[in-house]
Amino acid sequence: MKILLVIDTYDTTNNGTSISAQRFAAVLREHGNEVRILTTGKPAPDKFVLKEFKVPVFNDLIHSQGFQFAQVDLEIIREAVAWADVVHCMMPFVLEATTKLVADRMHKPSTAAFHIQPENITSSIGLGKAEWINNRFYDTFNFLLYQHFSHIHVPSQFMADELVKRGYKAKIHVISNGIDPSFVYTKHPKDPQYEGKIVIVMVGRLSEEKRQDVIINAVPLSKYADRIQLVFAGKGPKYREYVKLGKKLPNPPQFVFLSKPELIHLLAQADLYVHASDMESEAISCIEAFATGLVPIIANSDVSATPQFALDGRSLFVPGWPKDLARAIDWWLDHPDEKARMEHEYAEFAKHYNINESVRQCEAMFREAIDEQNNK
Repeated sequence: MKILLVIDTYDTTNNGTSISAQRFAAVLREHGNEVRILTTGKPAPDKFVLKEFKVPVFNDLIHSQGFQFAQVDLEIIREAVAWADVVHCMMPFVLEATTKLVADRMHKPSTAAFHIQPENITSSIGLGKAEWINNRFYDTFNFLLYQHFSHIHVPSQFMADELVKRGYKAKIHVISNGIDPSFVYTKHPKDPQYEGKIVIVMVGRLSEEKRQDVIINAVPLSKYADRIQLVFAGKGPKYREYVKLGKKLPNPPQFVFLSKPELIHLLAQADLYVHASDMESEAISCIEAFATGLVPIIANSDVSATPQFALDGRSLFVPGWPKDLARAIDWWLDHPDEKARMEHEYAEFAKHYNINESVRQCEAMFREAIDEQNNK
């Protein structure tokens, strides 16, 4: 198939949806498909490039989240859609809505993906827990884009339930974004800087909803506080605040931004993985961590899909509560034999989330959309 992925921001390495799109495109090609991207960013043979749409006042905040909006250029959009056998819209914004209109007029089959929770947007302005505004975003996304599609891909059953609850009518395909096969059970001796320390990792943007602050505040409440070394892999608008907050710890947190091999090396020498985020549509970074053999401790939030990965209650803590997170950390560190056993259990569980299987399921969705268009 010739598959066009439509996504405002593709090139960044600090945005989960964009990173998933990059992996998705690579594996689709490995499966024998042709893939091109309608997006912003640097020109490339596999891209139809649009200019950035700059949002007055908020553009710096948007960039800090690893994102930029695309300007609509109908000539480029028509060229991209004409090339494709199927169009897959990965974000709920003006570019995707316009591309859907063009695809319909050109009688091209199209599908959509729901990756961006409204809470991810509203958290940036301190309203992540304001249900009324989050519901308004769900309604707006549906009106602008999703009501016009027959097929919507979501990365978790949690997100499927959220859409059904809010009246989305399309056929919803629950398909994990999937993890790279490089993430398998791996253990390395600790680097000299970590010798004698307990290394606890979280991967994700340093943003309001990810709640790295909860982890920092949990460390002084742990009996192992003097030995714990936090490592946060990611960057974002909360960096300066978290550096300041972490100065109170015996071992101030490290903030790193890593390539895939460097991340695997870090995870392979860590002791625990914590995912403190209040809201997630899936959290691939958590799966990657337990795939390498780390026991995860996950915020049991009712607006997050990530608790689905906990194999039992010992890997859950009350969201936003540092004391309960410290309790969970101490339990696992107090029981090293059980932790070692569960590392293998989690690594085995992660095999269900291989990206090749996810891509096969998405290909089936694309073919279904193509068949429906051909039968009209």
